[in-house]
Amino acid sequence: MWALLLTLATYWRALFYFWWSNGDFIGCPLLKGEVNLAAKIHVYGIWLDLYLWALPHYRAPSYRHDLLANLRNVALPGTGIPLSTFCVAKPVACVFFLFLYPLAAMAGAVNVARTARGLRGKYTALAAAFHEHLLAPQDWFSYWRLNSRMAAYHQVLTGSPGYAQEDKWTFLREGARLGVPVSPVLEHASIVVKNKNEEGGLGIYFYRNALAGGDWIIQERLENSDYLRQHLLPPGAPLSTLRVITASRGGLTPADPRLGQTPTDEGFSALPLDHIQALSCVFRAGRAGAATDHASILFDVDAETGRIREGSTNAHWYQLGLRSLPRTPWRSRYRTAAHPDAPARPLTGLQIPDMGGIRRLVRRAHFLMLPDVPLVGWDVALTTKGLVLLEVNLSCNFFRGTFQKDPYFRFCRDYLNVLQKLREENGGAERRGKKSA
Repeated sequence: MWALLLTLATYWRALFYFWWSNGDFIGCPLLKGEVNLAAKIHVYGIWLDLYLWALPHYRAPSYRHDLLANLRNVALPGTGIPLSTFCVAKPVACVFFLFLYPLAAMAGAVNVARTARGLRGKYTALAAAFHEHLLAPQDWFSYWRLNSRMAAYHQVLTGSPGYAQEDKWTFLREGARLGVPVSPVLEHASIVVKNKNEEGGLGIYFYRNALAGGDWIIQERLENSDYLRQHLLPPGAPLSTLRVITASRGGLTPADPRLGQTPTDEGFSALPLDHIQALSCVFRAGRAGAATDHASILFDVDAETGRIREGSTNAHWYQLGLRSLPRTPWRSRYRTAAHPDAPARPLTGLQIPDMGGIRRLVRRAHFLMLPDVPLVGWDVALTTKGLVLLEVNLSCNFFRGTFQKDPYFRFCRDYLNVLQKLREENGGAERRGKKSA
């Protein structure tokens, strides 16, 4: 019992300290040392949710609006309640973080402990699982939220122009200008789409291209490369992409002459390898007959060698409503070596071709397009026309991909230290946020 109470007290003390000190990450006397770094960053991230609440966001009127939009289809597994429910007002979010989140962490810990043997074994498992779930969760959702908080915090303090590329048209235009291979746009001002059987002016639609000032990005449909179709995907699979996460230390070294307003290929060739690194890679193998790879099997990929590891899914996080409860597991134990739509052909152990070229592509794109943005998620397509970047994701998701956690948390710590000093110099993120809104 004491171990459980100590974990809860540590969580509350750290959260109240960050609130009382207005986000003093550097001077926090709690959760000291490398062994507690993940927990310190996690609790600080929860404080950031509340601190950023009403500040402008790079893709929404405020951070709260972005939470409402992005959490409306996500639920803690086994609850069926969209997490956006707890973002309707700041007091509701406070109640969630103070009481409901610890209760959810305890429920998850009980679910883990029930499989342990003996009373002592069950209690030991319960205490360890509660500590992990509350202070240092290891699930994909928690890492996604940390990446999202980092991006919002960095943007509101620095006003970095790189965040404008969350807009798909801005990204494609900038990529083409800088010679980065992005998915091509058709060179037509507008197109007309007709239903082949409609008459009398019905079933006809007009789309004005973004390059002509319209709202639509009009592109040719790209096809999976021959290697993907022949070896890695079932028949009828959609364009299936790699999600590669890169981390740049550019925002930590603003005085570096290679990180000016116009980064060049010459500067990129002189960069140390650890300046921009590929942290993780996931192959999103689309389902047969699907239009996109959003409902896909997530195959972890070694970002260095390209070797495909086992596949999994995070679909249990997207089950909403009471009807979903009986069929939704609290923890997904689904693991597979093969695509379920082609079970006779295992993927685990096969290779993603030209992984070195993929790493160079995303590292170069990060340097040329967003040199000071800390974390970027790239959607990379291996097509019949070669490697192509489809879009960039700045509130990026690891999609259950594995990565080296200790270097990742040290990277986050370094940025949080720099951003705290910048916030203190600027007199608070509120003033800079309003200025750059």
